[in-house]
Amino acid sequence: MSHPQPKNPLHGITLVALLTRLVEVYGWEGLAQRVDINCFKKDPSIKSCLTFLRKTAWAREKVEAIYLQLPQDTL
Repeated sequence: MSHPQPKNPLHGITLVALLTRLVEVYGWEGLAQRVDINCFKKDPSIKSCLTFLRKTAWAREKVEAIYLQLPQDTL
């Protein structure tokens, strides 16, 4: 059962949607500059990055923070 999360700005946003939007805005190079992880630097793909971010909490937190900093009109 899903519980409403009105104060969670990421509620309802999947990791794939979040990552796809960040790639559209910054590109892989821009993301690699913001978060120093290999999945953004070497042969990046949505699939490989999703696998890494799902396993690595600190990296996911950084990526989510970048997403939250996007201007609202770009979301």
